[in-house]
Amino acid sequence: MIIDVNVNLSRWPFRRLPCDELPRLIEKLRDCGVTEAWAGSFDGVFHKDIGGVNARLMDDCRKARTVRLRPFGSINPTLPDWREDLRRCHEDYHMPGIRLHPAYHGYRLDDPIFEELLMQAQRRGLIVQLVVRIEDPRMQPPLMRVPDVDTKPLPGLLAAHPELRLVLLGALQIIRGKAITQLIQAGDVYFEISTLEGVGGISNLLSRVPGNRILFGSHFPFFILESAIFKLQESELLPAIANAITHENARRLLKTPTVTKA
Repeated sequence: MIIDVNVNLSRWPFRRLPCDELPRLIEKLRDCGVTEAWAGSFDGVFHKDIGGVNARLMDDCRKARTVRLRPFGSINPTLPDWREDLRRCHEDYHMPGIRLHPAYHGYRLDDPIFEELLMQAQRRGLIVQLVVRIEDPRMQPPLMRVPDVDTKPLPGLLAAHPELRLVLLGALQIIRGKAITQLIQAGDVYFEISTLEGVGGISNLLSRVPGNRILFGSHFPFFILESAIFKLQESELLPAIANAITHENARRLLKTPTVTKA
């Protein structure tokens, strides 16, 4: 049983990806043993009509039968209607969380609007997925250079909002050493393994990150799904740790917390 917390629907605009059509994506997830995927949308990275993006995402997730797709709506706090988009994700679509792309939407994590967004998400009991990197800068088109997200403000924000549940996507090539320790100590933050590299990568990661803070993520279809599966197989993991990473930690995150009043 595998819950993949980092999957995207729709198409990447700069090149075609294998399985970027919904039926093929679902078939590949099923064939690789993924029973549930937390799905965002590539459209949410680039489109300004975020309401339309999230409506299509919800519709696509409803079409899935053999694999459960949980929609994580995009929110862009630089747009005037972002609070309404957030309300729809929570109240109309009953999404478990949202996905943020600060580098592509043009705001920093020390921007007051970002903290307001975190506060609103926390009050609604939503999981926040923060995308630190989508594509290696060396592979980006010359006219579309997008830097990695600077995560230095995160420990302070996590400490100020202890009920926030934060999942960092594409972060493990960027955040290292003391920065990981600071984040773990600051609040309820989780890392997924899609960008983890090296032999015995998960085993090495466990020396720095508790097993209950690691999630299975593939960044599929941008990355090859089997690559993430292999990371589980080549690391010598105790069954309890393997179960925690593949599905138990994600299930625990999905438990609905008490929603606080504004």
